[in-house]
Amino acid sequence: MSEHLTILPILLPLIGGLLLLLPPLATTLERQRYGALLVAVLTLISAGLLLQQSQTEGIQLYVLGDWQPPYGIVLVADRLSTLLVMLTSLLGLASLLYACAGDDRTGAYFYPLVLLQVMGINGAFLTGDIFNLFVFFEVLLIASYALLIHGGGKQKTQAGFHYVALNLVGSSLFLFALGILYGTLGTLNIADMSTKVAALSDGEQALAKAGGLLLLVVFGLKAAMLPLHFWLTRTYASASAPVAALFAIMTKVGIYSIYRVHTVIFGANAGDLAFMAQPWIWPLALLTLLAGSIGALASPNLRELTANLVIVSVGTLLVSVALMNQAATSAGLYYLVHSTLVCAALFMIADLISHQRGKAGDRFVMSRKVRQPVLLGGMFFIAAMAVAGIPPFSGFVGKVLLLQAAQTGTEMFWAWPGILLSSLITIIALSRGGTTLFWRRSSDKSQAEPASRWHLAAVTLLLLGAPLMVVLGGPITEYTAAAAEQLHQVPESLHLLLPGGES
Repeated sequence: MSEHLTILPILLPLIGGLLLLLPPLATTLERQRYGALLVAVLTLISAGLLLQQSQTEGIQLYVLGDWQPPYGIVLVADRLSTLLVMLTSLLGLASLLYACAGDDRTGAYFYPLVLLQVMGINGAFLTGDIFNLFVFFEVLLIASYALLIHGGGKQKTQAGFHYVALNLVGSSLFLFALGILYGTLGTLNIADMSTKVAALSDGEQALAKAGGLLLLVVFGLKAAMLPLHFWLTRTYASASAPVAALFAIMTKVGIYSIYRVHTVIFGANAGDLAFMAQPWIWPLALLTLLAGSIGALASPNLRELTANLVIVSVGTLLVSVALMNQAATSAGLYYLVHSTLVCAALFMIADLISHQRGKAGDRFVMSRKVRQPVLLGGMFFIAAMAVAGIPPFSGFVGKVLLLQAAQTGTEMFWAWPGILLSSLITIIALSRGGTTLFWRRSSDKSQAEPASRWHLAAVTLLLLGAPLMVVLGGPITEYTAAAAEQLHQVPESLHLLLPGGES
């Protein structure tokens, strides 16, 4: 079984999602709930075992149909991909737990759609070639289209239309980029591309550069990088809480793709095309930080505030990409895990607050008090402290590591003010929102239902990451440092990724 472990995080949610469409599981919602939770737990276990295997045995190459690379379809389980598969599986389980409280009743096929989206995201992280990255992008996007409008409503439909239209344009550009790169390099296997890009002629270099920068645009759209970020706030704010929580990993798929393509293919070993995207990523990273921070200050409700904090996290991660060194990548991976878990928890907390404040929802206006002010206030406080980067939570550690990764005076000049000012603005925005939601009350009476055990289990599962990532900071940072080294040291991995040779 261990030799097939690499494909299990893809197969389990795929088969599970399909089985939930068939009797007897499809006959009652109760069966679908427990069936989906069982699949999610098994997926999480397989992801954990795969992460351990990649750590102890090195890179795992899974060749489908025994068609050897670079010609066949391969899955690559290294430290980076297995970490993100583990994160996705955990997030999927938390989203399903939250939905069991009643969000799954608003429409049909909720559980199969969630499992299929988890399958698509895991596949995007594990694939070893860019064409199958495109295929898994489409799988996860199709599932996300349906999940976004799940339950119906004017706001969801409008946001869904914009989301679908933009991603269709992105998919078209993705295909154009693939065509250019395949015509130039003769391969779409990521490891094989890294061996050929440095030997291109001047004319071929121009084409490869165009293809690579076009991929940056596509991944920037997926990651919500400025100026391609305008779709995110409305889309995430209009989605139901478990869907928005699962969407917290979606932008990280774009960031991961930028890491993978512009470090492995167009990184230090790319000859004249080495780090070709870096001059573009620096200003875009800082402007994304600025846009997200301004959006956070201007947000009228907690859902939109959280969505803008996702944009802030994207800008912070792009700074780690722009720094282009192993320390920055390691810090970025730590911060990626932290920001995904905390933002997902904030979407759920916003929904709980909304249900207990009546018509005012999670808007920053005076309203009746929440039914459980101590419980929800405590959860909000922990999430706010963590996402703002205040000690002793994981956001502080992640940002300190990223600041330390800026090694030259120029890097410090650009990275430090952007990260620190965005943290200050985040504190101001969350302080304003929190005081309004919990202290500005028009009535001390509340007839709302308390949060269910499903809600509390999901939020607790995600919020535990903030203190645990500090308590286990040593092993986690060692792991992310090893993952960053593995990503940057491309030549050392080629004999594993291309068993037949390096060309």
